[in-house]
Amino acid sequence: MFKKRTNADEAKELFLNYFSPITEIEVLPIEDCDGRIIAENITATVDVPHYRRAAMDGFAVIASDTLGAGSGSPVMLRSANEMDKGVCVRVHTGSPMPEGADAVVMIEDTQIRADNVEIFAQIHPFKNVGEIGEDVSKGELIQKSGHRLRPCDIAVLASLGIDNLKVFRKPLVVIIPTGEELVPRNKKDLKAGEVYETNGLMASLYFKKWGFDVRALKIVTDSPGLIKEAILSNLDADMIITSGGTSVGKRDYVPAVVESIGKLLVHGVGISPGKPTALGIIEGKPVVCMPGYPVAGIVALFYFARSAIRKLGNIPDDPDRIVRAVLSEKISGRTGYKTFARVRLENGKAIPLATSGAGILSSVSKADGFVILPENVEGLNGGEEVEVVLIE
Repeated sequence: MFKKRTNADEAKELFLNYFSPITEIEVLPIEDCDGRIIAENITATVDVPHYRRAAMDGFAVIASDTLGAGSGSPVMLRSANEMDKGVCVRVHTGSPMPEGADAVVMIEDTQIRADNVEIFAQIHPFKNVGEIGEDVSKGELIQKSGHRLRPCDIAVLASLGIDNLKVFRKPLVVIIPTGEELVPRNKKDLKAGEVYETNGLMASLYFKKWGFDVRALKIVTDSPGLIKEAILSNLDADMIITSGGTSVGKRDYVPAVVESIGKLLVHGVGISPGKPTALGIIEGKPVVCMPGYPVAGIVALFYFARSAIRKLGNIPDDPDRIVRAVLSEKISGRTGYKTFARVRLENGKAIPLATSGAGILSSVSKADGFVILPENVEGLNGGEEVEVVLIE
């Protein structure tokens, strides 16, 4: 069938070692940097806050003036605009601390009596006071290059007065659906042998969901020349994804085309479903050739393409989201293959949906995740606790 069936993990390692992350940098307004990978170390040039500030609404005091104050024995202080012994000054959260004050009594622990204020709580120095540099100290390393920015990270950087950031350029992925049987979704009255194109759509949506730029091409028919032309005319992209044409039929030309213009690293992988997956490199750019069967395609997409695009984009390959559940019934593996069994989660149980049938796309839509069986496991019995790798 194939020249060689490559172990799934070995195939991924080989593939990922053949290309490098994107090094181009762009400068963006800070408000456009959510989810982007920062390309510089950021060191604080100022203290945050840069002044002593009240951390609560209440009254600034000299802490020793509150000695002995309690709910039944308040201390009386005079309200004024400047600090002095036996005096308190009204402050609000974030306002500068009056010179000479060293603490703030919360408003709920006070009672105003004309020009005086009753204090019902004894407090210690620095209570409810934000000191200079309490949040960020001048000279502190705030962000390291390579971090994926979150809204909270951006807020901290904005507090330093930063307007723009250097980030790595986002990868551009080109999606090339191939197949004589494929037709666009706007065609009505399908003939026997025709199917709507869905793999390219699915791949495009996942890449967009993961935060990358996508160029989705129209369907390319099963012609080596047209497939080659589609690839060569889109080498400005950073990654190439093809769908279909990877098996060993008369119209399965994609791996041979990749080999003719680049390097075909793998054709035939020990994953089930997904054995016909091919992996290659063209002009230093990774190429993932997804099988045409939808479930096989999504397994190849998640197992190979997601790791590849994250490396290109300088994004750490986060661990899978996993939940533990009990199998409701037996699932079978395939010796020599890493088997991806689709399951639905319900009340702590993992319910198999389809352990075979690489063309049953609805089985993935109904699934919450995969139970991944290693190559040396023939099956798992009902009642066994398993790890379910969530699709989302």
